[in-house]
Amino acid sequence: MIGELMTSGSLLFAVPVAFVAGLIAFLSPCVLPLAPGYVSYMTGLTGAELADGRKSRMLLASVLFVLGFSVVFVSFGAFFGGLGAVLLQYQDAITRALGILVIIMGLAFMGLIPGLQREWRIHRTPIGGAAGAPLLGLLFGLGWTPCIGPTLAAVQTLAFTEASALRGAALSFVYCLGLGLPFVLLAVLFSRTAHALAFVKTHHLMVMRIGGGMLVIVGVLLVTGIWTDFTIWLRTSIPTFETVL
Repeated sequence: MIGELMTSGSLLFAVPVAFVAGLIAFLSPCVLPLAPGYVSYMTGLTGAELADGRKSRMLLASVLFVLGFSVVFVSFGAFFGGLGAVLLQYQDAITRALGILVIIMGLAFMGLIPGLQREWRIHRTPIGGAAGAPLLGLLFGLGWTPCIGPTLAAVQTLAFTEASALRGAALSFVYCLGLGLPFVLLAVLFSRTAHALAFVKTHHLMVMRIGGGMLVIVGVLLVTGIWTDFTIWLRTSIPTFETVL
């Protein structure tokens, strides 16, 4: 059932976009520099203890953290997917308008629109350790939404075009995998990822430009109607890609 859902015509191409968008969100300057601190806080371990490698505890805490913010983002996806179903008759015009928003957000992500890269987030934190990891994840999902807004906006726009709460939720779940798996890998392989994190921090501008460029491309496809036309072509030309969902 899930496999058929993920290989349906429109989702077949939206899924990799959502995953890459989540990965880019993790690599963004407002998430990546704080990631080691999040790992330390949600596991309740110091940097030295993390380096020693208490993998079972770190794995549990990081997974709970990811599940926490996944609840938030998957709820967003279900909402926008359901909204797309309700507004189906206006979907084309709304999709084009949202595509323009995605283009603007992509340009802002690249640093080309001053003032739109400001950082708003909730700074209150719950109790540390694995017990507080799900709540910390919830706060991350709610508090960092403006910060990772460009990538999240692109995915929720794609969720809207799916016109299905279930498909929108599935697409957002893939986004959470792209954003969450690096947190899990960082927690489990903390001592081995330090050099990789340093490299990304050093080249963060390149990451932002590539990520923003991807968002602009997605926005252009939505505004021009190419994305919609292509998925319609898939549904009519290759019926096996489409499911009853």
